[in-house]
Parts: sequence; C-alpha cells; structure tokens
Amino acid sequence: MVRCLEDLLNIPNPNIKMRLAVAAAEDSDVMKAVNEAKKLDIIEPILFGNKSKIEEIAIQIGMGLENIEVCDCADLIESAEKAVGSVSIGNAQFLMKGLVDTSILLKAVLKKERGLRTDRLLSHVMVYSPKTYHKLLFLTDGGMNISPNLKEKEQIIMNAIEVARALGVSPVKIACLAAKEKVDDKMEATIDAANLVKRGKEGIFGNDSIVGGPMALDLAVSKEASRIKRYESQIAGDTDILMVPNIEMGNGIGKTLTYMAQAESAGIIMGAKIPIVLVSRADEFKSKLYSIALGSMIARNSNA
Repeated sequence: MVRCLEDLLNIPNPNIKMRLAVAAAEDSDVMKAVNEAKKLDIIEPILFGNKSKIEEIAIQIGMGLENIEVCDCADLIESAEKAVGSVSIGNAQFLMKGLVDTSILLKAVLKKERGLRTDRLLSHVMVYSPKTYHKLLFLTDGGMNISPNLKEKEQIIMNAIEVARALGVSPVKIACLAAKEKVDDKMEATIDAANLVKRGKEGIFGNDSIVGGPMALDLAVSKEASRIKRYESQIAGDTDILMVPNIEMGNGIGKTLTYMAQAESAGIIMGAKIPIVLVSRADEFKSKLYSIALGSMIARNSNA
C-alpha cells in the first residue's frame, strides 16, 4: 500500500513501462516533470505539439529527445486529437494535458469513434499527502462536476475507489461530507449521503468499500472529534476518500490542504477507459511528477 506520494516514485517498475501521450507538450513545467518521470523509469513519453518549441524547451531544461517520439502538430486542437488517437489505438496507455485547454482535450477524449468513453461520468480525483494525517487522503470531486445528483455521485465514488485500489487501499473508506450528521430534508447533501450509504450496503461499490455519512469533515478525519461528539462510525477518523457534495466544498478543502496545510498532491481524471493526468499551471513541479506517477500506476493496474 502506498502511504505517501513520495512512495510513487520508488515503486519498482516492470520491464514494460506505461507510455504517456502528452497533448500540447510545449510547456516547460510539464516537460520538466515528464523528463524526470522518464529518468526514474516511470514512463515512456510521446510528445505531441509544436515540434520546434518542444525542441527549444528541451534544450533549455537539458532534456534529451534522442529516444523520445515527438509528433509535430499544427495547433492545440491537432495536438489533442493526435495524442488521444495514440491512446485510442493502444500506442500509449494514458494521457496528459499540456498547454491545451481542458475542454479541448476532453472533447477529443469523448468522441465516440475514439472508443475511450465508458458509461461512467468523468470526474476529478485529487490525492493528498497531508503532514497531519496518517495516510493518503483522496478528494472528489472538486474540479469538474459542479453539483452532481445522486446517480452522478455514485459514479464519482466508483472513480475514486478505482484510484484508491490502484494504490493498494483496502478496504476503501468513503466519507460523504455534509454540514451535519443527521439527515435534514432541507439539506440535499445529507439526503444523498444517506442514500449512498444504503447503496454501499447493497454492494454497489464492491465488497471492499465502506461508505459513511452524512458527516462533517472533522468527524471524517479526526478520531478525537468523533470521540468528543460521541459519533459512532467504522470510518470516522480513518477516512480514505472525502466525497464532497459540490465543487465549492471540494475546491475549498483542496486549496486549504495545499496552501494552509502544505500537503503534497497529485491529480487525475477518471471515468474514461484510460486515466488522464490533469494538473494546474500553478501546481508545483513535484505535484506534476506525482500526478504522472499516479497515472502510470492506475494505467498499469488497468492493464494488469
């Protein structure tokens, strides 16, 4: 089981490394992370984008391109299309967003002819390694789905469980967050949480998952808070996945973990047939590197 994000960089890799298609790779920070991941034998990259700019950045950062496939593209849309196409035909096992807009990349991914769509909703999963928590903390969805309904929340949880399982988490403990622990007809988050717990007991999320809620954040991550409030739960203070009811709560918790708690992080989009590495331009180098390593592990687990 992966206990911290640094562990992702030290896991022995098999002889066959996962190939990463980078859409619009002409971004210095992205190329630095890709270069380091290649040096660590985590991936074999394929770079799609403006070839002259990629070569210029490679010189600036000291990245050798001799054994790396570089595909010249006329614009960002072509970069996205060709990168997605390489994954579609099995030439690469996962995808990474470079300089291209997320909407352009996902539009290419969701084209029916590419064969990468599933019946599951696309959702964003962040993985944090807080210094004040005893294990990795998964957060979903604070990046894509604004206000998901109950059915969409089921799929968001399934996507996050897949990430957790790839890192060796079992059983997977999921907290459905809300502002209070009792079901309140005026608070949809509490109603949905209760229904998700019921669905979990019915086995929809697999036998190795435990869903709890509704519960506030303090109860999900603090055994002491649970003791003081006399809150009984199998997952209180030991949660793996924080499932938020809307994007505002997810964004707020994520930014707080990053900027106030100085937690290292990695991010991935799930729900397609392949993981998609999605990082913010504001993310630090390590976050980009961890995200690539995370995507590689998920891809390897999917191809096992």
